[in-house]
Amino acid sequence: MKKITQIAFALAFALFLISCKNTKQKIQEHVSNYNNSSSIKGNGITSTTAKAFLNDNKIEIRIETNLEENDANKLAYKESFPDLLKEMIKNDQISTALISEGVKFDVYFLAYNNAILAQQLVDQQELAVLEGGAAAQNKETAKL
Repeated sequence: MKKITQIAFALAFALFLISCKNTKQKIQEHVSNYNNSSSIKGNGITSTTAKAFLNDNKIEIRIETNLEENDANKLAYKESFPDLLKEMIKNDQISTALISEGVKFDVYFLAYNNAILAQQLVDQQELAVLEGGAAAQNKETAKL
């Protein structure tokens, strides 16, 4: 019986060591999960991908569309981009747990020719603005 307890304890300890991941490993896992399973639905969206920048503790998310680069589209998506970011946070496509560890999410909404229609860096400060609702209206949230 004592031997079984020792083996069970050794296995539990090994599982504990395996489950302890550092931030860079969590970033890689998040990017892999995002690229394998994430889909964003919306007008003109064709694909989305994530890329890790481990030395900068940053994840870049590119949302590609079939939209033209013009002032009307830039204005429309500048106004609707914060709502898309909130939905991504809700769906854990932008991880609040990683943000709390200092990871930044640089999210791009791109026209068909890869021109930026909207962009936002989501860090702890911007996350507070997005989750705050009314405070978000007082801050510019998309850079063109």
